[in-house]
Amino acid sequence: MTEPLLSIQDLSVAFRQSGNDTLAVDRISFDIQHGETVALVGESGSGKSVSALSILKLLPYPSAHHPSGRILFKGNDLIAADENAMRRVRGEDITMVFQEPMTSLNPLHTIERQVGEILKVHRGMSDRDARIRTLELMSLVGIRDAESRLGAYPHQLSGGQRQRVMIAMCLANEPDLLIADEPTTALDVTVQAQILKLLAELKSRLNMSMLFITHDLGIVRKVADRVCVMLKGQIVEQGPVEEVFGNPRHEYTRKLLAAEPKGRANPVPRDAPTVVEAGPIKVWFPIKRGFLRKTVGHVKAVDGVSVRIRKGETVGVVGESGSGKTTLGLAVIRLVSSEGPIVFLGNRIDGLRSNDIRPMRKDLQVVFQDPYGSLSPRMSVAEIVAEGLQVQNKDLSYLERRDVVARALFDVGLDPATMDRYPHEFSGGQRQRIAIARAMALEPRFIMLDEPTSALDMSVQAQIVELLRDLQKRRDLAYMFISHDLRVVRALANHVIVMQNGKVVEEGSAERIFEAPQTDYTRALFAAAFNLEADVIDAVRQ
Repeated sequence: MTEPLLSIQDLSVAFRQSGNDTLAVDRISFDIQHGETVALVGESGSGKSVSALSILKLLPYPSAHHPSGRILFKGNDLIAADENAMRRVRGEDITMVFQEPMTSLNPLHTIERQVGEILKVHRGMSDRDARIRTLELMSLVGIRDAESRLGAYPHQLSGGQRQRVMIAMCLANEPDLLIADEPTTALDVTVQAQILKLLAELKSRLNMSMLFITHDLGIVRKVADRVCVMLKGQIVEQGPVEEVFGNPRHEYTRKLLAAEPKGRANPVPRDAPTVVEAGPIKVWFPIKRGFLRKTVGHVKAVDGVSVRIRKGETVGVVGESGSGKTTLGLAVIRLVSSEGPIVFLGNRIDGLRSNDIRPMRKDLQVVFQDPYGSLSPRMSVAEIVAEGLQVQNKDLSYLERRDVVARALFDVGLDPATMDRYPHEFSGGQRQRIAIARAMALEPRFIMLDEPTSALDMSVQAQIVELLRDLQKRRDLAYMFISHDLRVVRALANHVIVMQNGKVVEEGSAERIFEAPQTDYTRALFAAAFNLEADVIDAVRQ
């Protein structure tokens, strides 16, 4: 047998804090052959991302260290390599797509500069050649009108578009090994299929290997050659995908395979009062060019969309990345400027100033898509969850706020004893649960949920869906649920709005939309979500 491209041997990872070591990865071993795709799966906090970051030595050393193990890449031990050697490996031999693109991209630099920097440093390209290659890469990963996006900053792109930029950066130098840490988390189902097909084609053409980290077992089943199942820092089962998924030996593997959001939305009485009614709403962003920055056009992010949400109801908003879903939600809760009426609990709020709307924030909450970006790294979890209480419930004492925080953390499946820890000490899924706890702590009437399950593994997704349904039933909450995961939408939504290019292409009851979609666009979304087979599988397996 030929020498593997990458060999992880008896690897352990520990984090030292206050003189004590916490073991995050416990003596794992696996190989990746040339041209092979190996998937790491497991629940949040199982050690998947820590294992991947160890390969490129991107952990916070020296607090992070390796009590045991070797990481052999082309026969060379990366753990023993110095920083100069690792710089040559990173970005050229091994590249990584991170889970959260907004925190990986520099907010002060344009997309052209960030992609071009890799080409100039590793390939020595001129500005002109780097621009041409950057345009090729942007088009390759499916960014529309790529030339107009070169001067954009990360905050001007949707979550899916930012992730595609990250993938373009990683593919710039045609690496031997691509580490993909939840690479399709921020992408809608149609773009997810396109990205997986793109990665498969590049893998085949370049004989590239992949380490694929994901919580979506459907993707693992279709794209990976072998799979490693992780639990509490250990690999509990590994082998060929067909063998592990067809005849799982470990109880945890069987649990993962059975996990999927189940059930349907809570029924809503016909006479349920309206909590939020908005529209038609317009959110147009001006396009300015020239020395005098004249407005030459508009990006019509939301163009005449109306939405009505009743007490105890969930309205799901679906569509491709850049379709206007999140912008619509932000407009409804008055976090972006918009035109058109917005009525909340019977009161017009579209004309209110920020100071006037602040008292309403207790009843009008939001859970953002990127939990790490929305949680202050300088605040403990207790301070983050209690921040709204200090503004909206000033009469609560310190101990009373701690009690509310503990209940909120317990409700979302986190140990209240961890409330004095900081966000960086939690996995991506755990950070998302902290964000949900922050919103729930104020006991709101309406919550805009922007991809609240996107960072969660399948088993935790199912738990969060059950949690959201239970909280909604007990508190008569109204949800606006924005997601590209149609399985989660089907389990939660009473009513569905399908958006494309800032407009509504179809809407109706969830039952009718999922059973009998009327438009070609909606049918294409559902085909990509529930039948992610044909093109992607064929391309990957070849």
